Amino acid sequence: MADHLEASVTLPSDPASVAAARTYVVGTLAEWGLPADAEASETVRLIVSELATNAVQHTFGQSPTFTVDLVLDRDERLCVGVTDSHPRFPKRLPAAVQQDNGRGMVIIRWLTAECGGRLRVRPTREGGKTVSIELPWTAPAQAAPAEPVTAVGPPRGEALGSQEPQR
Repeated sequence: MADHLEASVTLPSDPASVAAARTYVVGTLAEWGLPADAEASETVRLIVSELATNAVQHTFGQSPTFTVDLVLDRDERLCVGVTDSHPRFPKRLPAAVQQDNGRGMVIIRWLTAECGGRLRVRPTREGGKTVSIELPWTAPAQAAPAEPVTAVGPPRGEALGSQEPQR
């Protein structure tokens, strides 16, 4: 496996693109050795979902697309960033319990911190912004070969208790 991997996808700023971003990221991580059902994959999937949702909802039509970038430095870190062309940075506001929205960045910050990572927001040269997370990455262990199974019980095709008594 390579020591440095990168992947990127640009999607339209449309609600359907949020699911496409999640699928792309989980598929890419699986190609890089992280099973889709691994806890880390689920965490990254949720973070990407929140980042992509923010890029779609909070750019007010000023960003026709958003880009999801993944960078993996083997045995060190995984960086995931979402870039849009809207200049406004996310505001750090506490989310009210009764609000229907506004919890995305809180969720992203919490999940990132729980994984020992960090969150960054930086401007792009084009006047937009990239919101990215950096998480520690340890190469997934290769699955050990399965131990041979020793059959216990009657030979195949015979049910227990179906043998004729010996005379």
